[in-house]
Amino acid sequence: MGLPFTHLTSTKQLSRSDTDAIVGVAQDMEGILKKGGCDLLRGKILGSLFYEPSTRTRLSFESAMQRLGGDIVTADGIQFSSLYKGESIEDTIVVASQYCDIIAMRHPEVGSADRAAAVSLVPFINAGDGPGQHPTQALLDLFTIQKECGKIDGLKVAMVGDLRFGRTVHSLSFLLGLYDKITLVFVSPKELTMPEKVITFCKEKGIAFSEERALDAALTADVLYMTRIQEERFTDHSEYERLKSVYTLKAAHLKGKRTVIMHPLPRVTEIATDVDALPNAAYFRQVRNGVPVRMALLAMLLGKL
Repeated sequence: MGLPFTHLTSTKQLSRSDTDAIVGVAQDMEGILKKGGCDLLRGKILGSLFYEPSTRTRLSFESAMQRLGGDIVTADGIQFSSLYKGESIEDTIVVASQYCDIIAMRHPEVGSADRAAAVSLVPFINAGDGPGQHPTQALLDLFTIQKECGKIDGLKVAMVGDLRFGRTVHSLSFLLGLYDKITLVFVSPKELTMPEKVITFCKEKGIAFSEERALDAALTADVLYMTRIQEERFTDHSEYERLKSVYTLKAAHLKGKRTVIMHPLPRVTEIATDVDALPNAAYFRQVRNGVPVRMALLAMLLGKL
């Protein structure tokens, strides 16, 4: 089965047949998880290089590798690596390639994933490059939408919050563009609107979309994808303080609605805890879906499926 590329740095390199294949393998991986794992990747090592804070992405990559019988070597934080000494990303990746069979890297710099993939001697996966791309998150989001809604074609998907710096919504927008009759609703303050690269993509693909300011505009969607206002992306802290609580989704907003609620997490104030008990609150199920999706990617990129 495999994939028609060695490295995964962006959702823009994926075709509909690629995403369908990954979703199909992820479904198989759920069955493997129920059995306690397997030894498909026994003898293989994942280089887990996380130079920016992460909980879900890092733990799910490492869990995925272990569930498939593989091992892990790690680097955690720029301050504890040779990058702190001035080593280039390129040299770091060439060195890491000597120690492992596949690499997943998160780095705060946009474009770092492309630089890494250009020199990596083993398959490379972008686990987030600053406000750029986060392809594995988008794939698990797509998998979640398929499971929660039973389909992807024809859905109306609203994205709310920090759309300017939100790599998750950039990546997901590109993936949804592969599907038929998708409608996108982008809700954000004017300071954090979706970047031109996504707007241009929607126009070129003929995707129906609108840009809105009020949360109410998202409440008619099939899927409502909330995001936090990201403090770490602001150079002016007062601007963050002004915008951080601009949207807060509450259970009262969703009364009588079946809208699927998603969030890449971590959550701050943008989803009230009273939403958690609703049957259509999917964000913790979404987290769980990261493991089978990353299991699928690891196995496929290593040529085991």
